[in-house]
Amino acid sequence: MVLKMDSHGSEVAELQRLLNKRGAKISVDGWFGVSTQSAVIELQREAGLVADGIAGTKTMAVLVGKPSVRVLREADLQAAADRLELPLISVKTVNSVESNGCGFLPDGRTVILFERHVFYQRLKAKGADVDTLAARFPNLCNPKRGGYTGGAGEWARLRNARLIIGEAFADIAYEACSWGLFQIMGYHWESLGYTNSAQFVEKMSQSEGAQLDAFVAFIEADAALHKALKSRKWAEFAKLYNGPAYKENLYDAKLAQAYERFERLAA
Repeated sequence: MVLKMDSHGSEVAELQRLLNKRGAKISVDGWFGVSTQSAVIELQREAGLVADGIAGTKTMAVLVGKPSVRVLREADLQAAADRLELPLISVKTVNSVESNGCGFLPDGRTVILFERHVFYQRLKAKGADVDTLAARFPNLCNPKRGGYTGGAGEWARLRNARLIIGEAFADIAYEACSWGLFQIMGYHWESLGYTNSAQFVEKMSQSEGAQLDAFVAFIEADAALHKALKSRKWAEFAKLYNGPAYKENLYDAKLAQAYERFERLAA
């Protein structure tokens, strides 16, 4: 459930009731307007959450008294902004558009996406018999992307991939996954300063703040990407971060719109 400006219905009314229990004084009318957004932002600031005015699972967890210590916080984004020499709203913009909203599954494991084509490519580079593997396990090893199941099912794919190749190439399965909020590919572990892929995975399992650290290192490692973000050239940033298909998902337009929204909230 994600409630934001112009959401309406019984879920918004429940949000408003919970906000009022925390001291807000807003009408319980089931409409997410300016007053509800302001109350959400105030709650988020008090709780140390990312203050974006959007009530998702992290905000609702605070409202029902079950906050998580692993969630991304405003202070994390500020530290990232300082490190990248960017205004806070630029980092908030990227977080709101490029992150998948939550870095962990309901069962506590890190959000991942197993990329079978990356698995194929990296095994091939190591001299493995990828064509035999692709014939036997096309959902795990394949020159074409796809085969996704989503959620916890991606962990099953990762486990099975490690089983079919044995210990010699087991870490390649880690490298073939994107990890956490910002979907950083595991094969970047060395360029981002991690000792090995296992340490990268361990860090991604600690907190969303640790996942943000990997994203910051990823930006720092690519001068063109960093420059595009600094200059707010959203199309260039989206192309470098998401690939040439960024236009299909309107990433550049979404980034521009998010930046304008955070500008208004900061005013």
